[in-house]
Amino acid sequence: MGRAMVRECARQLRDGRVRARDLVERCLERIEALQPATNAFIAVDPADARASADRADAELRSGVDRGLLHGLPLSLKDLFDQQGAVTTAGSRSLSHRPPHDAPAVAALRQHGIVFAGRCNMHEFAMGTTSEDSGFGAVRHPRDPMRSAGGSSGGSAVAVATGMSIASIGSDTGGSIRIPAAACGVVGLKPAWGEVSLDGVVPLSPSLDTVGPLACSVDDAWWVLQGLHPRDLAVLPDAPAIGTLRIGVLRRFGWQRIEEPVREGVDQALARLVAAGGHLEDVPFACEPLVVPTYVTILIREALDYHGPRLPSLGSLYTPAVRERLGTATRPSPEAYRQALADREQIARAVAELLARVDVLALPGMAILPPLIGQSHVHWPDGDEVMRAALLRLTQPFNLSRHAALVLPAGHSAEGWPFSLQLVGRSTTSLVAAARTIEAALA
Repeated sequence: MGRAMVRECARQLRDGRVRARDLVERCLERIEALQPATNAFIAVDPADARASADRADAELRSGVDRGLLHGLPLSLKDLFDQQGAVTTAGSRSLSHRPPHDAPAVAALRQHGIVFAGRCNMHEFAMGTTSEDSGFGAVRHPRDPMRSAGGSSGGSAVAVATGMSIASIGSDTGGSIRIPAAACGVVGLKPAWGEVSLDGVVPLSPSLDTVGPLACSVDDAWWVLQGLHPRDLAVLPDAPAIGTLRIGVLRRFGWQRIEEPVREGVDQALARLVAAGGHLEDVPFACEPLVVPTYVTILIREALDYHGPRLPSLGSLYTPAVRERLGTATRPSPEAYRQALADREQIARAVAELLARVDVLALPGMAILPPLIGQSHVHWPDGDEVMRAALLRLTQPFNLSRHAALVLPAGHSAEGWPFSLQLVGRSTTSLVAAARTIEAALA
């Protein structure tokens, strides 16, 4: 099971074994040591982080306890408005310093979170590798020549290396789950609409979601709760493994997948069966609709934001993102309406599968972390564009709007992490099942 850093640190804070200031200092030391190699952060304000930690310590000493997250250092993907900080979305074309926090950030403050820094990302979340950033590529902590995934690449690196206890990212087609899989951490995309998108630089608002990257499923749950102003919800009970029905998307998730990933995920599923889990192969009849539907919706909605900006600010975009947006053809109203109708068909198809099983399972990522600059994946039957290879297994569940997460399931012979992706009827039921599966794979 992933190490439950949130509960462990919260317990140590209340036992007096550690201060919030100590936790922040550890993160700042890790950032100073690892930032040159990973480029995981765009901005760090040590003075503000220390002052926030000192306030948390003073509150806890005086008996003011804001809950489990109080005093814990988290990082933010740099597309959330944070009062006093510049929101860049990974782009030199933005220099906005917002007067107010985004609602999700304000909720974290209310829960006593200390912000350790703002994480680097693929510019405007318009990519899956985090290498096209106006502030330089995010690099994998295990090998700086490889990608950390994207677009929330800096967030995944921050969690994987202890530069923050957890991080907040966004996911439009896999931007939480892809880097989480690449870096071997948990990434949770809640159901669409569960977390406010106000004050978050948009990519495709009808697909965008906000969620946590963390060390364990339990941590992801607690941090997700912190994105709401209400009190933290109770951690859902983990069902017995013998009661869990797992629908395996083998005819979808295992198409064009690197052999170490295939072997690793097969072994993980075999371990679940050995522990008493019930697996059933299930079809995904709407697969042909996924890519055209996703592309139509994303491009139409992305151009709503970027179209007016490109004539005057396009020169400040990274070349790859500028070219993709600048050469994109805006889908017609009729094509967009059809894509929305097709999205509903995809959502129904996923819901029908989840009426048969408790969760769906497939790999979190089809390949091991790619080399920075690698444009294609080479398969026996032809080449695939890198962006498509990384999105292929995650984007259906942005379209269906179901909750989905990735959790580490092991390592290849060379030591690279691979992940199992789970999809659930609701965020709560998904986390409950994921807790059971995480424990069975420990």
